[in-house]
Amino acid sequence: MQSETRLKMLDAFTGAGDSYLSGQYLAELIGCSRTAVWKHIEELRKEGFELEAVRKKGYRIVKTPDKMTADEIRLGLTTKFIGRNLHYEESAESTQKIAHQLAAQDAPEGTVILAEEQTAGKGRMNRQWHSPKYTGIWMSLILRPNIQLTKAPQLTLLTAVAVVQAMEEMTGLIPEIKWPNDILINGKKVTGILTELQAEADRIHSIIIGIGINVNQKLDDFPIELQQTASSLFIEKGQTISRSSLIRSIFKHFETLYLLYLEKGFFPIKLLWEGYAVSIGKILKARTLTNVIEGKALGITDEGVLKLEDLNGNIHYVYSADIEL
Repeated sequence: MQSETRLKMLDAFTGAGDSYLSGQYLAELIGCSRTAVWKHIEELRKEGFELEAVRKKGYRIVKTPDKMTADEIRLGLTTKFIGRNLHYEESAESTQKIAHQLAAQDAPEGTVILAEEQTAGKGRMNRQWHSPKYTGIWMSLILRPNIQLTKAPQLTLLTAVAVVQAMEEMTGLIPEIKWPNDILINGKKVTGILTELQAEADRIHSIIIGIGINVNQKLDDFPIELQQTASSLFIEKGQTISRSSLIRSIFKHFETLYLLYLEKGFFPIKLLWEGYAVSIGKILKARTLTNVIEGKALGITDEGVLKLEDLNGNIHYVYSADIEL
C-alpha cells in the first residue's frame, strides 16, 4: 500500500513539472492525511531527492538523487503497466531467481525486479553474467501473454528492439543486434537478454525476461578476459548515462512494442528487428547443441527463426545457437 501511495505522489510530481503541489492537493489526490504526505516527502528527502517547500504554494522536486532508486525510476514513468510494480534490491543473487518466485506468487504482468548488483547473475546456457554494483542495469521483467509456447522466443527479439530504441534515444549511439540476444556497439557486447518460461505443455504461465546492460563501466571494471569483447555505453559515448532515464525509456519502448505485438503479431517487430540486425547478409557460424553450421545469414522467418544458407546452397533454420560473425 505504501509503494502505491508513493507511486501516486510521484505521478503527481511527474505531471506537475516545475509547478508546486500543495500538501492539501496531494492529500486529497492520494487519499491520506497531510501528516502522511509530509512523512512521504521526508522519506524522499532521505533517499536523496531535493524538494523545495514554499509556504502557500507547496512542494516541488528540484533535484533527484545521484544513486539509482526505485522512486527515482518511478518519477517520470509514463507506462501503463510495464515497471509500475517495481521491486528494487540493493544486492541480489539473481533478478531472474526473484522474478521466478514472484511470478509463481501471481505477481502482475509488467512487474520488474531490479538490482544494483547480482552476485550470481547468469546469461544463456548458465554462463556467468558479470554485474558489478552501481554501474549497469540488471533487471527481470514478468510477462503473461496469451500466446503459443513456440512463440515465446519472439519476445527476446522484441526486447532487443526496445532496448536498442531506448539506447538510441538516450545516447545517440547506433547499437546493432546479433541474433538472438546480444546488443553490440562498434562490434562489442553491451547487452545480453535471457528469456525463461514458466509453462505447461500447452500453456504459458509467465515469461521472464532478464536484461543486463553495461551502462557506466570503465574498461578496467571488466575482467581481463572480457575487455576485448565487452564494452559499456560510457566507454562508447564518453560520458556518464543516467541509468534511471534509460530504464524509463526501455519501459516506454517495450510497452509500445509489446502492445503492438499482441495486436498485430510478430511481423511488424520482425521488420524493426531486421533494421537493427548486424548479421544479415554476412557469413557466420552457428554452434547448436549438435553441430556447427557455417553460412550466409538470410534474415529471420516470420516466426523469428534464423535462416542460414550454407556453402552448398542448402537452407537451415536455426532455433537456438551461439553465433560467431
